Amino acid sequence: MSRIKIIAGNWKMYKTIAEAAAFAYEFVAAFDGSEHEVVICAPFTQLAPLKRAFSGSAVKIGAQNMHFENEGAYTGEISPPMLVELGVDYCVIGHSERRQYFAETDDTVNRKLKAAFAHGIMPIMCVGEVLEQRDAGKAFDVVERQVVDGLEDIKQKDAERLIIAYEPVWAIGTGRTATPEQAEEMCAFIRRIVSELYGKDTAEKLRVQYGGSVKPSNATELLSKENIDGALVGGASLSPTDFKAIVEF
Repeated sequence: MSRIKIIAGNWKMYKTIAEAAAFAYEFVAAFDGSEHEVVICAPFTQLAPLKRAFSGSAVKIGAQNMHFENEGAYTGEISPPMLVELGVDYCVIGHSERRQYFAETDDTVNRKLKAAFAHGIMPIMCVGEVLEQRDAGKAFDVVERQVVDGLEDIKQKDAERLIIAYEPVWAIGTGRTATPEQAEEMCAFIRRIVSELYGKDTAEKLRVQYGGSVKPSNATELLSKENIDGALVGGASLSPTDFKAIVEF
């Protein structure tokens, strides 16, 4: 089955509104369109300005996190309806930095997935192992648990639209990258897990990204693999030139 690749930039906690607008202006001026889906996942303060800046282009906008409740006494949190009001298309859920620094768990990931689907937001669910787990031979066990627990009670019609981003934690922001063979092996493994949960047809529709020090110099080799359906790009997505090069791999 032919799956449309999705290249998503994750800006993390970078850029002011003015810097985001400058990026959008430069990127749109140089970007002629792509056969792939292109997404910028930005800090909350930049979502509305970026939605306006990319209006009329093929670039879609994503958030980097959201709460699973519609409203409530959750100081500092952002709800799904708030993102819908801004016209947000995607939301990164369960990024390793959320798990590491903000006590995100497989349970909260699962609750956020359900909330995202309920509000028409496309979730990008992140999974991946730390270096100690890979060195101990537990990488596949860790990723399987994250996928299975994250997808608990998720309906099949939603699962087939889901995007799963495999991000080996040891390759995020470190300059280290999983080899194309390692990335392909884990992405294929994730697809097999989904096949066991929902059937082969659903697994073939679901898209699996790779993330972890993706840059122009390695994007083509990574994205040419059969089971890698796109990239979740960190640092390289902050540069219009580098991000354009990855999008046009």
